[in-house]
Amino acid sequence: MKIEFEHRQAAHCESGVTSNLLRISSQGKITEPLAFGIGAGLFFAHIPFMKINNGPAIAFRTLPGHIFNRTCKSLGIPVTRKKFRSTEKAEAFLRTSLDNGHAVGCQVGVYYLPYFPKEYRFHFNAHNLIVYGREEENYLVSDPIMEGTNILDRYQLERVRFAKGALAPKGHIYYPYRGADISDEQIKQAIKCGIKKNASNMLGIPFGFAGVKGIKSTGNKIKKWRDKLGLQKAGSYLAQMVRMQEEIGTGGGGFRYIYAAFLQEADAWLPGNGLAAVSVMFTQAGDLWRTAAVQAAGIYKGRISSQQDFDLMGNYLIEIAELEKEAFLVLKKIKWQ
Repeated sequence: MKIEFEHRQAAHCESGVTSNLLRISSQGKITEPLAFGIGAGLFFAHIPFMKINNGPAIAFRTLPGHIFNRTCKSLGIPVTRKKFRSTEKAEAFLRTSLDNGHAVGCQVGVYYLPYFPKEYRFHFNAHNLIVYGREEENYLVSDPIMEGTNILDRYQLERVRFAKGALAPKGHIYYPYRGADISDEQIKQAIKCGIKKNASNMLGIPFGFAGVKGIKSTGNKIKKWRDKLGLQKAGSYLAQMVRMQEEIGTGGGGFRYIYAAFLQEADAWLPGNGLAAVSVMFTQAGDLWRTAAVQAAGIYKGRISSQQDFDLMGNYLIEIAELEKEAFLVLKKIKWQ
């Protein structure tokens, strides 16, 4: 049994899953950048007391699931979302959903995905893919960051749906209501809502671990890591930052590039609001994140290790914080035409 579904490669898993699941309802109008922006996907958080792979939890996007939820909510589309304690119940619900004609999104761990290159397999449980059919005990899988589709057998799919550790997916499954019809006016209003939400998230959180304040705070902390943590541990922390920035579905500050693309597309939907000009600022931020990643890689690989090198790394993040703050302040102050 195979549902009519078109696989399209994307830059990031959840925004790719969201746009692919909404493609029919929107007649192809909800692209990946629109899904990412409407879902207010851009973010930054550094939570030192929470560890992932022996490094601090660092995120360059909003929490898993928020992009899909916010996008569908803004567009007025009902969704079905479930988690499970029982693998048997999760399997039964998946089969029933497919039998009823629903292609479904699943949150999974990447470590045991057999089609992932070995160098990209590590214990990260917030990856997203689509299951769009089954053939006996095999499931047809559309992973948006892969060039083509793949097949997982029942055991392989269950293993990644119930991966253990931080952000354990617990069989998490979700899909939008099939009969939804998205109008152009809904898309325009959703774009405005997404921009307002993202500006609020990046500018308004009062704590120093998130948003533009979090980027600046992390930059200042990095300057102290060499003496406070020692070279080896400081290097591993920077490796964790690069891994979360470069390898989790985007690469090269990719979330900033996706947001820049969102603002370019949004400018066509809502002309006269200066969104294309702000898009350039986020492209610049993406470039700076890429430069910072190269600097971090030099430190954790041992090519550079002086305090001056850590200071330069920290200063990159402080510069990024100021640039993203300026960009979001412009977006926050827009008087919509």
